[in-house]
Amino acid sequence: MTTTPLKIPIDVSRVQRRVLIVLSAAQTVGGAGVAVGLALSSLVVNRLSGSTVISGFAGTATVLGAALLALPTARAAGRGGRRAGLTLAYACAFAGSVIAVLAIALASWQLLLAGLVLVGGGSAGNLAARYSATDLAPPGHAARHLSWVVWASTVGTVAGPNLVEPAEAVAEPLGLSGAAGPFALSALTFAVTALIINVGLRPDPFILARRIAEPVTPLDPVTPLDPAAPSEAGTDAPASGPRSRVAAAPDRGGRTLRTAWEALRQAPQARRALAGIAISHTAMVSVMSMTPVHLDHEGASISVIGIVISVHIAGMYVLSPVVGWLADRIGRRNVMLVGMGVLICAALLAGSAGHHDVPQVGAGLLLLGVGWSCGLVSGSAMLTEAVPIERRPAVQGMSDLLMNVCGATGTILAGAIVGFAGYGVLGAAVAVVVGIFAVWLTVSSRRPATAL
Repeated sequence: MTTTPLKIPIDVSRVQRRVLIVLSAAQTVGGAGVAVGLALSSLVVNRLSGSTVISGFAGTATVLGAALLALPTARAAGRGGRRAGLTLAYACAFAGSVIAVLAIALASWQLLLAGLVLVGGGSAGNLAARYSATDLAPPGHAARHLSWVVWASTVGTVAGPNLVEPAEAVAEPLGLSGAAGPFALSALTFAVTALIINVGLRPDPFILARRIAEPVTPLDPVTPLDPAAPSEAGTDAPASGPRSRVAAAPDRGGRTLRTAWEALRQAPQARRALAGIAISHTAMVSVMSMTPVHLDHEGASISVIGIVISVHIAGMYVLSPVVGWLADRIGRRNVMLVGMGVLICAALLAGSAGHHDVPQVGAGLLLLGVGWSCGLVSGSAMLTEAVPIERRPAVQGMSDLLMNVCGATGTILAGAIVGFAGYGVLGAAVAVVVGIFAVWLTVSSRRPATAL
């Protein structure tokens, strides 16, 4: 039977503007919660356990949590839209922050690590939010729209580490230990972020984009969709009939993995994008997670550590709109290669800093953030455009799973390397790994594409 594209009398550009505003607001608030954990977790674990090696597991726990929650977040998005997926991620982060407060009160680094696994839901949510910005983006603008949502994290993530000391001061009058205050603040920010998503992200961008793209038979009635109103059931589920088959189909974990794998087999560009995202994230997390411990051993105060991490996070987000514009203009692969070069320079600069040379470490961490931004923005846009819309949540979830598994592995190795060989060796090792990937990306992009 002949089918015709679904025509919906709706101003998609207006809906997309609303989506970007809501996602940006959520990123601003949620970014603060993530940043507080990044700045403090390894230091608190180090103090509770008395071990530099164990302190490396703090970053590992958070990154591992983001990895473990990547597929459930993608599965929820595939079944109920982006709002459902993001809500799940931020709810887990809220629960993890509460557990972290309890763990500090009990002086249990083991329980703190368990809480940090769930805190990783904040990172999973922030990463998934960038993909939500691409569902309704016009052709050729995916990187720019994605980058604006990444950029919106700047305020929260830069301010977050500098809220550590005020949060510690406020915690003590409330009967909490000083170290528990920042995690209590994280719990509050994640709760507010989930509220913003649930109230503002209507209609759901993924469900609307899928409904627009899905063909219908000429006999199917087309019901106008009010972009400001949810469905009668309180969700954005499409109407019954042929348009609802994909939305209604259950998306269990095994199916999500199979869908992602099949899509990646058919799209070599998506495979390169996935690898670039994973390498960029692994390099960034490995160096960043051990920098607070390194500076603490060199005698830096917690306020100085907070400033260095803030500079790093500014590098991650402030220039992301420029990165997105460049990715749309000169190509995703070219921007990714630029990012690899910046990451190499960053790792060598930070790792070669002398004792008490905090400015050089800060400069290295700034470049580390910029390199990560180049890899994430260009790779995410490349990945999204390489697969059809019905497979995007699965592939995007696979990407976040892989990048966080690699990141978790990197932090484990980073803690061991710093503990046994030093921070400088870590920088050199990261530079070598990134350099190898850059060579592979250049060579593989010139070969004829073949399926796996």
